[in-house]
Amino acid sequence: MTSEQWILFPLVFPFMSVTEEEMPKLKTHRGAAKRFKVTATGEIKRRKSNKSHILTGKPAKRMRTLRKPALVSDSDRANIKKLLPYL
Repeated sequence: MTSEQWILFPLVFPFMSVTEEEMPKLKTHRGAAKRFKVTATGEIKRRKSNKSHILTGKPAKRMRTLRKPALVSDSDRANIKKLLPYL
């Protein structure tokens, strides 16, 4: 770009940054950010399902096991990392 173009650049393109070398920021999927946490060892924790409604037909032993958090499987870890790039 010439010096004249650099002067006019913010006026013509006010929504663009002047430095063209920066990559755009990645957005975090907010729904996934509320559902997953990272442990100290780097594994991803999740909440177990089947604990929100129709609880009367489920035994107490099953409800106790559903109370504990679980880890995300290896096959799902790559997809969650895409949703949460800064995790």
